[in-house]
Amino acid sequence: MTELPGVSYVMPVLNEADYLEEAVSSILTQDYDGDKELIIALGPSTDDTDEVAQRLAASDPRLILVDNPLGRTPIALNLAIRKSSHPIIMRVDAHSELPANYTSRGVETLYRVGAHDVGGLMDARGKTPVQRAIAAAYHSKFGFGGPAYHSGAPEGEAESAYLGIFRREVFDEVGFYDENMWRAQDWELCLRIRQAGHKVWFDPELKVGYYPRDNFVALARQSFASGTWRGEIARRFPEGKSLRHDIPPLLLAGVGIGSVALILAPLTRGRVSLPVQSLVNLAASAPLVYAAATVAAGLASKGENLKEKLLTAAAFQSIHLPWAAGYLKGRIFGAAGTLDKGRVK
Repeated sequence: MTELPGVSYVMPVLNEADYLEEAVSSILTQDYDGDKELIIALGPSTDDTDEVAQRLAASDPRLILVDNPLGRTPIALNLAIRKSSHPIIMRVDAHSELPANYTSRGVETLYRVGAHDVGGLMDARGKTPVQRAIAAAYHSKFGFGGPAYHSGAPEGEAESAYLGIFRREVFDEVGFYDENMWRAQDWELCLRIRQAGHKVWFDPELKVGYYPRDNFVALARQSFASGTWRGEIARRFPEGKSLRHDIPPLLLAGVGIGSVALILAPLTRGRVSLPVQSLVNLAASAPLVYAAATVAAGLASKGENLKEKLLTAAAFQSIHLPWAAGYLKGRIFGAAGTLDKGRVK
């Protein structure tokens, strides 16, 4: 490249007053000499997000606001992309902070490997003990099963990309985000990009600071929605099925049946045959084994101290079990209408 291409950053925003200013600053101060613009699609927030966004836009003409009254992420992304004016599209997040070299590295990788979508690592961080514990769960392979953008992998072709750095023309070729995919829309878009014969690429040098949910209720709600839409993908696309996605539902079944058995075990003792009692006792051990496993994984996590490591153990449970319930819902009934209620205040 003899001249650096301009970059349009696109950001869907809903109830992000506490994070928006830092996210915007990390974007507009990127160490990149090409032209930049940031298009923010504002959903119907119930906090001070709109006021923060309007104040920031008034101070920098590179920041453009568009209205997204339905608040859906894929609609927000499409509105922002259609408003963009540069040949490179970078999806960004109000819960994320970009390192100074993110844009230059991402554009260089995009052209170096001949990709049409590039993504990197989600470097989860926290501002409170609970949020740091949740971030530690994100980094653990026990938490999410080890996808590359959580725990890392060598550089190379990938199934999907975290956030995404795109050549603008790919949207004209394969279409925009599917607005019926309220979540997991990035995976579905990446499928179309790969089916068109283009590369989706993972670059571990692209590390994005990400602030996850800061309480367990919000995390559980997010996990349920994520699981539901992953179930929808598995239901809709043969390529979306994976054996590792069947493990959490089996875990949920084991914990559920085991919890019932744990209650029944004392009541059945001496009243049923020895083989039946043995089965009840075996089933009753399942939730205890899972609890012990989460504690062990929490102690082995990146939590900063014992308290945060134990909180990480609780975070694993707030990820696994709601995700599994959501996945079953998505596989059986579909995901239509399922919202991430952890983002709504």
